Amino acid sequence: MTILVVEDESRIAAFVRKGLEARGYDAESVGTGGAALARLARGGVALVILDLGLPDLDGIEVLQRLRGDGSQVPVIVLTARNEAEDEIRQLELTISSYVTKPFAFAHLAECVRAGLVNGDDS
Repeated sequence: MTILVVEDESRIAAFVRKGLEARGYDAESVGTGGAALARLARGGVALVILDLGLPDLDGIEVLQRLRGDGSQVPVIVLTARNEAEDEIRQLELTISSYVTKPFAFAHLAECVRAGLVNGDDS
């Protein structure tokens, strides 16, 4: 069960990945939307933590492509963009949680746990 962290800021990606691994999860990180889509196409990802401010594709575009391909993998949006939650709702894109930066890792970890539990139901 792999959690994919899609974050272009290497310090944040490492912090999240190490925190997840300390809680017993298998975690990988990529820094671009294109790399995320390529990794997701290989399968085996149980949950995605997705930053919206990526250097190549906007995270919302990554989410649109993912849902457009029929994937129902749980996605937690992790971003500094407060207004994007409304845009995601308007586009009728399903996400598990929306976490704004700065964030407490305990909160993110709880969102991960809930996303994995709810993702098993689908």
